[in-house]
Amino acid sequence: MAVTIKSSREIELMREAGRILAITHEELGKAIKPGMSTYDIDHLGEEIIRSYGCIPSFLNYQGYPASICVSVNDEVVHGIPNKRRIIREGDIVSLDAGVIYKGYHSDAARTHAVGEISKEARRLIDVTRQSFYEGIKYAKAGNHLFEISRAIQKYVEANGFSVVRDLVGHGIGTNLHEAPEVPNFAQKRKGMKLRAGMTLAIEPMVNAGHYDVCWCDDEWTVVTADESLSAHYENTILITEEGYEILSLR
Repeated sequence: MAVTIKSSREIELMREAGRILAITHEELGKAIKPGMSTYDIDHLGEEIIRSYGCIPSFLNYQGYPASICVSVNDEVVHGIPNKRRIIREGDIVSLDAGVIYKGYHSDAARTHAVGEISKEARRLIDVTRQSFYEGIKYAKAGNHLFEISRAIQKYVEANGFSVVRDLVGHGIGTNLHEAPEVPNFAQKRKGMKLRAGMTLAIEPMVNAGHYDVCWCDDEWTVVTADESLSAHYENTILITEEGYEILSLR
C-alpha cells in the first residue's frame, strides 16, 4: 500500500475526526473509577462516538468485537471489554479508540490511573506519554521515520523501561491502517523521508519490564511476557513543512 498525501479537504475531515476522538478520550478519562467493568467503558465510549455522528473504527475491524480496546495492568493492547472484568483501585487502564468521520479515521490511546497507583506505575505512564513527544520533535517534512523511532526508544530506555517490538504505529486516513509502519524503536535503515500531508498514528507501547509480549487465547489481547505493567500513548498527527500538528488533541 502506497503512502497517501492528504489534500486540504481531507486534512479538515481528519481534524474533525481527531477532535471528536479527543473528546471521547477526555470523557472516558473522567468516567473511569473502581467498580466499573471494562464493558461499561466500551459501552460509554461507543455512545459518545455515535453521539457525534461518527462510527467506531475498531468495532468489527478484522473481527474485533468492541468499540474501545480496554487493556488493564499487564495487558499491552487490544484487551476485549468484558462485563466480568472489573476495574479496581490501583489499576492502570489503557484505552485505545478510533473514530470514522465522513470516511476518515483518527486513532489515539491513553493510559489512566484508577485511584491511587504506585510510584512506578505513575512513572511508567508519564514516561510513555513523554516518549511520544520526544519522538515527534523529529516529525517534520524532510526528516526520516528513523529519527522519530530512535528518539522514542532512547527516551524510554534512558528511563529504565522497554519499548514493545512486536507492535508498531502506522499511517492512517481512509483506512485505519495505512503505510508506512512507524516503529517505536530504531531500525537499521533510515526509513522513508517524511512529506507534508502525511498522517501518522504514532503510539509508543512501553513495558516496565522486558519488551517481549504474548498473545492470549482470545487471539486479540496482548500481554507482557513477564507480567510487568504496560502503558500506551498514541495520537494521530499531520506532517507539515514546519513540523507537525496533533490531530487527536483539542
